[in-house]
Amino acid sequence: MSARLEPTAEQIKEKKIYREMGLRDDEYERAVDMLGRLPNYTETGLFSVMWSEHCSYKTSKPVLKKFPTEGKHVLQGPGEGAGIVDIGDGQAVVFKIESHNHPSAIEPYQGAATGVGGIIRDVFSMGARPIALLNSLRFGELDNPRVKYLFEEVVAGIAGYGNCIGIPTVGGEVQFDDSYKGNPLVNVMCVGIIDHEDIQKGQAKGIGNTVMYVGAATGRDGIHGATFASEELTDESEEDRPAVQVGDPFMEKLLLEACLELVKSDALVGIQDMGAAGLTSSSSEMASKAGTGIEMNLDDVPQREPNMTPYEMMLSESQERMLIVVKEGREQEIIDLFERYGLEAKAIGKVTDDRRLRLYHKGEVVADVPVDALAEDVPVRNMPSTEPLYFKDMQAMDLQVPEVKDYQETLVQLLKQPTIASKKWVYDQYDYMVRTNTVVPPGSDAAVLRIRGTEKALAMTTDCNSRYLYLDPETGGKIAVAEAARNIVASGGEPLAITDCLNFGNPEKPEIFWQLEKATSGMSEACRELETPVISGNVSLYNETNGTAVFPTPVVGMVGLIHHVDHITTQYFKQKGDLIYVIGETYPEFGGSELQKLVEGNYSGKAPTIDLSVEGKRQKQLLEAIQKGFVSSAHDLAEGGLAVGLAESLMDESGLGADVTVDGEVVTALFSETQSRFLVSVPKNQQEAFEQMVDDAKRIGTVTDDSRLVIHHTDQDILIQADVKDLAVAWKGAIPCLLKSKA
Repeated sequence: MSARLEPTAEQIKEKKIYREMGLRDDEYERAVDMLGRLPNYTETGLFSVMWSEHCSYKTSKPVLKKFPTEGKHVLQGPGEGAGIVDIGDGQAVVFKIESHNHPSAIEPYQGAATGVGGIIRDVFSMGARPIALLNSLRFGELDNPRVKYLFEEVVAGIAGYGNCIGIPTVGGEVQFDDSYKGNPLVNVMCVGIIDHEDIQKGQAKGIGNTVMYVGAATGRDGIHGATFASEELTDESEEDRPAVQVGDPFMEKLLLEACLELVKSDALVGIQDMGAAGLTSSSSEMASKAGTGIEMNLDDVPQREPNMTPYEMMLSESQERMLIVVKEGREQEIIDLFERYGLEAKAIGKVTDDRRLRLYHKGEVVADVPVDALAEDVPVRNMPSTEPLYFKDMQAMDLQVPEVKDYQETLVQLLKQPTIASKKWVYDQYDYMVRTNTVVPPGSDAAVLRIRGTEKALAMTTDCNSRYLYLDPETGGKIAVAEAARNIVASGGEPLAITDCLNFGNPEKPEIFWQLEKATSGMSEACRELETPVISGNVSLYNETNGTAVFPTPVVGMVGLIHHVDHITTQYFKQKGDLIYVIGETYPEFGGSELQKLVEGNYSGKAPTIDLSVEGKRQKQLLEAIQKGFVSSAHDLAEGGLAVGLAESLMDESGLGADVTVDGEVVTALFSETQSRFLVSVPKNQQEAFEQMVDDAKRIGTVTDDSRLVIHHTDQDILIQADVKDLAVAWKGAIPCLLKSKA
């Protein structure tokens, strides 16, 4: 393939070619002012990807400032490859979540696989060994053939990459709703462990030091991926298929091990993943953070395709590549190190003192741009914000309790809802036991991994109920953080910090930007109240297909510290005779609930309310009760309410059952999604101690050994009397059955 003739700087301006590359008129003029001349084709490309929403956060920066980013455990907040939190004993946990939504809509297997690869590199670029992967996925309803295809291929892509590289995929969530039919969400979280002394940063320090390229060669895949991710999907988006990268997990495994050996060397100065915007972002960001410049000779960049242009090399998002800075004169050590892993390490440039990114190709300067213009001094857009009419309508609606005639059949139908149903079909495709540190595999409230050589463990989860956020973004934002924390606490962990992935529609629409504003306000408030600062994250906007936006979906990834493995708790009832409690009052709250969707076919009204001070108190009291050994099992009451929570607590094939009694209005007692509630079981001999410690606990029944779920009402006969095996068949079979059916 021969290099095509590129337009001149004058042609780019006259024909407004910069618009095709993603720059607005005012942004192009700003780039001209910064350079003091017209940018050439390569330079225009550099500005277009670095000023894309995906790389610059130009519309989301004003709202991201609200997040609390510091705390007593935080060692590294937002701004580097991943965030870092101290867990004691000279160790820290490193984690981040990112999206690969648009690529997964176009090419689901590779889109999902390369999302996994990219987030792993973000974590090991900090010097950490990745120990776990989680995901948060959203799809349309499974009665649609295209949705089935996307679902199956995304799961296969996550499994294919994660399983090959030897990092367990231990947890996550999958939800289904029509709003995601054309635009699935594929968010991947990686968690790593590091010793404090091994922490690295992506900075190009030391004038004269050598810039080296390590890993796979550069190809033409993924060019303009960052700008592709910063625009809405349309029926023509299939034409953007070349923007989706192709991953090689075996290459990534070698790169991971080589980089973890590299971080032990005092020759290393800085390291960063070539992620979105590839060589452009890694070089300009590393220099900008260090207050230096970088010059590179693109002739030396390893290339897997002939006649690549500077534009193509700088904008390619080929996978499994890192940019490193090493001390001058130590290059051969690095070359030898990577050679042992069968990888190429090549010197392609040096650190300069002029704060410019200067690129040479075939003896000529082909780009000369201030690094801060690309990385720090990006345009910030303060978008107009308008409260949507639908929100006012929802807030004005009277409280409605859905009509239920057959409580048992309703429970069975709820257990069959894909968002509630067992995700075993998904996680059985993942290797969640590799490296043998997984203590609690997928299926409980949070995954748990032991920390080798200690008595500690880590609990981790991803969470977000986007239906609540659609009805009330601020309240829904609070709930997303609170529910993640409940999952951690129910597993015996102390919530430490969050990473977030803010998935929203087109922020240029005032109603969408209002959703983003309100959701981040709610999240920020919850993070402060629950002492879980935001240490890393990702913003994914323009999640729309042909003008229709996804529900606002700010996914929360949270990690908690289990101080002793004896505190590890799961959601399943443990033994006959244990007492069953609900912590927290129940109110008639059905806006955005699974029951509302089942009965009415849509979502309306107000989202459940949440009092963050009550939430925090209950979490602290339950965690202390768990740590003192008063609790056998704990489960966050979420989608489907108490009846579903009871059924889920019996799904481990133990042969146990439950006999409980509820009071008040029946539908509310069984299916309300009131927040800040836990379902726990307590040994009889700990009853008094537990009740003294936890204020809002109400005993509702007993664990039995007859494999039946029996729910009575104080004023009526039995409401539900179900064989647990029958409930399990409905719950476990729902997703496989939907996938096999001919839509």
